[in-house]
Amino acid sequence: MADSDYHIAVYDAPSDIAKSDWNGLLALQPDGNPFMRQEYLAAMHSSGSALPATGWTAKFVTLWQNQPDAIPGRPGRTLHAACAVYLKDHSYGEYVFDHAWANAYHQHRLAYYPKALIAPPFTPVPGARLLARDGAARVALLQALIGWCEQQDLSSLHILFASELDAAACAASGMLLRHSVQFHWTNRAPAMGGAYRDFDDFLASLAQDKRKKIRQERRKVAEAGVHFRWAQGDNISATDWDFFYRCYERTYYEHGNAPYLSRAFFRSMARDMPENWLLFVAERQGQPVACSLIALNDAASAPMTGKVAYGRYWGALERVDCLHFEACYYQPLQWCITHGYQRFEGGAQGEHKMARALLPVKTTSAHWLAHPAFADAIDKFLEREGKGIANYIDELEARNPFKTALSQRG
Repeated sequence: MADSDYHIAVYDAPSDIAKSDWNGLLALQPDGNPFMRQEYLAAMHSSGSALPATGWTAKFVTLWQNQPDAIPGRPGRTLHAACAVYLKDHSYGEYVFDHAWANAYHQHRLAYYPKALIAPPFTPVPGARLLARDGAARVALLQALIGWCEQQDLSSLHILFASELDAAACAASGMLLRHSVQFHWTNRAPAMGGAYRDFDDFLASLAQDKRKKIRQERRKVAEAGVHFRWAQGDNISATDWDFFYRCYERTYYEHGNAPYLSRAFFRSMARDMPENWLLFVAERQGQPVACSLIALNDAASAPMTGKVAYGRYWGALERVDCLHFEACYYQPLQWCITHGYQRFEGGAQGEHKMARALLPVKTTSAHWLAHPAFADAIDKFLEREGKGIANYIDELEARNPFKTALSQRG
């Protein structure tokens, strides 16, 4: 495929594109999100976690522009835009639920699968999906994607947990926008007195009942004889990674599912992206009993968002009252305050996070459907759903756990 400005190429594996090209383009995006790095996407495939056999057929769509000042006889080109597309024959591992849409297609004897998905597998974290040098390249990439989906006779294209730039480009290109809610913690803004000095300073900003509850929960864990240590990057030992995977795997099986990610995936993370991982290990009587794994953004390439931590995985071998809250929220928040992180994203779903001062944030996905009648029906559905989401966020915000919000409402 080609047009007057760009040459478009589609690859089957992220390793078909030079790491310097892909990651260099990612570094230009404003969020420093590590989940679109070539190493992360490559590990999904090399580890067997996301393969055609598991319903994830990868296509890496790239948009190149020739360099006018290239050396004669050695033409150069620059990667202007790229994205990771997955052809899906199911809707698992996505966290934006379209099962009702698939059922409606089936009832009308139409094929919903395969569909095209743009999002890192099993990763419900908002961030850049359409990696582009500028707005023109982003729009050109979108146009190429829709044209490619039509050529492949796909039912639809879905861009999940899109950045604000991506969502705006999708809306301008006529795609349908859909919203959902996550819960994120933010270090206090300068207008509110600067970042928190320590965890007690953070607690002091909460309403009395929330502050009391958190202290009670932390006390239960301490009185159970549980202590925490943390390790980051290369300081996470192979033994630590093995223990983490035991916990991670057990949590999935306890919920009746096989884990999405293999042990080999995390070996790749330890080898290729160690700086992006932080592990909290809970120990009792000198033995590890639980852990939580936190991801960290590439803060040096994210001047607008600053340093961000992402709650990703947790698991336990023993049941201790309130241990989940301590491992997944209080320990990470305390670490974020100590290390000057601006935000902690708690992951998909979970109103209980509000009691731990993670506030509702609207996330956005974008959708293109080839069938005009279904596109119109889903457009109307999304309009109704969007009003419900807006009301839901208003209801959640009315339960803001901070003292200032309570005094403003009173």
